[in-house]
Amino acid sequence: MSTEHTQQHNNSLDEIIARRYAEVEEIRQLGVTPYPNHCDKQISCQQAKDSPEGAEAVTAGRLMQLRLMGKAAFAHLRDFSGRVQLYIAKDNLGDEPYAFFKKHIAVGDFVSVTGHVFVTKTGEKTIKVTQLTLLSKAIRPMPEKYHGLQDTEVRFRKRHLDLIANEDVKEIFVKRAKIISSIRKTLDEKGFLEVDTPILNPDSGGAIARPFETYHNALKMPLFMRIALELYHKRLIIGGMDKIYEIGHMFRNEGIDTTHNPEFTMMELYQAYGDVNTMADLFDEILGNAAKAIGAEKIHFRGYDVDLRPPFKRLYIPVAWKEKFGHDIHEVLNGRHFNRAKLEEVAREQGVKFGPNDSDSSIFDELFEGKLLAEYHNPVIAMEYPTAVSPFSKTKPGDPELVERFEVFVNGQELGNAYTELNDPADQLQRLKDQAAAKAEAKGEDANNADILDADYIEAMESGMPPTGGMGIGIDRIIMMLTGQDSIREIILFPTLKKLDESENEKKEEEEEKK
Repeated sequence: MSTEHTQQHNNSLDEIIARRYAEVEEIRQLGVTPYPNHCDKQISCQQAKDSPEGAEAVTAGRLMQLRLMGKAAFAHLRDFSGRVQLYIAKDNLGDEPYAFFKKHIAVGDFVSVTGHVFVTKTGEKTIKVTQLTLLSKAIRPMPEKYHGLQDTEVRFRKRHLDLIANEDVKEIFVKRAKIISSIRKTLDEKGFLEVDTPILNPDSGGAIARPFETYHNALKMPLFMRIALELYHKRLIIGGMDKIYEIGHMFRNEGIDTTHNPEFTMMELYQAYGDVNTMADLFDEILGNAAKAIGAEKIHFRGYDVDLRPPFKRLYIPVAWKEKFGHDIHEVLNGRHFNRAKLEEVAREQGVKFGPNDSDSSIFDELFEGKLLAEYHNPVIAMEYPTAVSPFSKTKPGDPELVERFEVFVNGQELGNAYTELNDPADQLQRLKDQAAAKAEAKGEDANNADILDADYIEAMESGMPPTGGMGIGIDRIIMMLTGQDSIREIILFPTLKKLDESENEKKEEEEEKK
């Protein structure tokens, strides 16, 4: 849009806004309240549409379309349930009310109507309106007034306009709610207890991720927004809560892309006397029921048909590695580390490019996710990971180079992660030390002097923790997959965005650079 066109657009918009504010005052002078306190809405628009011919309908919503034809008009009324057509005629409404409607009611206004349902010649259920009341005068025009609302940046910044202009957006968030409700129902019925744990924490423990930091003035201490739920949940397991889960927001001060938002929704759950296999069976039920709840048991995702009916395939990495690459996975392992030479050998055989600065884990991921997993499109629960990429997991009995862990993938997208949880306090202490050292190194600090993260958790574990299975599920990732969305911003109502002026300045700078 040119600068001149933009200016003309803004001027016309300003004129519309000024004219509508003046109209509100004119309505008040007529003795009519443009924003009344009460509305006697008895049924939804969809219920009105579903009513039998001749039934009385008293409903309300936003006027979305309006076609005036002299002494009569057709319109569409919309609420959360759907749309219903209105027939508004002077003969049915009366001379003065119809004159008021014709002069002062516009698309975008909220109105309530009373009338009777009839069927038009085209077969559409319609309300023949006998009474119409203005509920809220819209000052700004609807997005369709100009060029619709397709710009994704505007859509995410002004989600209210997105929901008005693009009715399919509402369906994404209806499905989101149904998916989360289904997950809760599955766990509640299996005897899990939903818990709430702190969002503000005295330290940033629980995962290797950069936290958001704030400061509590009264306590005179820094606090960190949670990046995981693990350590609080394990305390509850130690305290005797055998089955627990929490669905909540996590906060990580890291990058933003199509699958990452700084504020996101995760679920963690723990089951005493369970293990990684218990978690795999439970995941079958969680995802299967969630897909069924929105009628998405068979979907098309990332170019492939996907069957989401459980049970899902258990992919044992050592077995699949041998079948795909012709090597025993132990050839590329060396305790908690990789055998770099053998790993590079397999990578070269598979045409995986790497350089001397590429980490062992990145080469492994390219082989595993880029080559091996690429053959699977339906959900796979990938089990028995190398200890080298899972240093904080419990090792497999009799094989310390593998751990009791799985990750779930659907057509290359990771959905969840699960473990047989550590319950040896000495082992956990050493791993927390390793984690603290890794965080210190990332900050350029002395790893030898790093503070142990959440040391009092070890004290709790010394009270005794039963064998436990734990699982973390990316709620946003599951919703993206089930609703067929490629960007996490599409399934978060208000995603994190830069301030508008900063975005505009960056665009201007980019344009100047191109010149």
